[in-house]
Amino acid sequence: MSRRHQMSLTADLVALVHRPVADPGPPPGFEPLTEQDHDERRDAVLASHPKGRDLWIFAYGSLIWKPACEIDGQQHALLRGWHRKFCLRLLRYRGSVDCPGLMMALDIGGSCQGMAQRIPARHVEERLGQLLRRETSVKPASNLPRWMTVETDKGKMRALAFTINRKGPTYCGPHTLEQTADILSRACGHWGTGAEYLMHTVAHLEDLGIHDRYLWRLQELVAERIKAAAKGRELPIAAS
Repeated sequence: MSRRHQMSLTADLVALVHRPVADPGPPPGFEPLTEQDHDERRDAVLASHPKGRDLWIFAYGSLIWKPACEIDGQQHALLRGWHRKFCLRLLRYRGSVDCPGLMMALDIGGSCQGMAQRIPARHVEERLGQLLRRETSVKPASNLPRWMTVETDKGKMRALAFTINRKGPTYCGPHTLEQTADILSRACGHWGTGAEYLMHTVAHLEDLGIHDRYLWRLQELVAERIKAAAKGRELPIAAS
């Protein structure tokens, strides 16, 4: 599907934010999950999933453009009662201690259009383990897996979604759109920048026919801030 809108946040602008950042490891107060922890969390999710059935994941952000495991098809889905929000504070990955970043999570309220992604029954245990390892790598957890009911063209279905842990130390509560743009236009970690994360998410949603007005306005504001900070600097030439 072709993109319906012309984005302000481009790869050229995103490149201006990037800088080399070493991985500092988990911040103080966080403990990496052990193999036993991962297995126990996977088994806890599987305990409430019917054996021999496909498992569906509700993808709303980076899982759309960078799945954590192989999926076998996807379809549009609507989740009610939750919405996309940059409410997860990052001191690692796409942020640092000196310049904290933000990542999207599902927070309470509103609704969210995303994609339901299918894991075939025969691969559920293996691929769910891969998914959980990416979404929950330390404790206390920033994201919590929850079974949700999503609406699709084929009717309602049960899907696994990852929601923000409001009681966790990474939950940063409400930011204004302008404050979020300020942070994303500067933050960078060893995985890349917040601006890059936003650009990829918005672009892929648009390609799927999902126009999120909050994210669309946010990418415009982030682009404006990067341009202002880079005033007088020549934009790099994108590779063909």
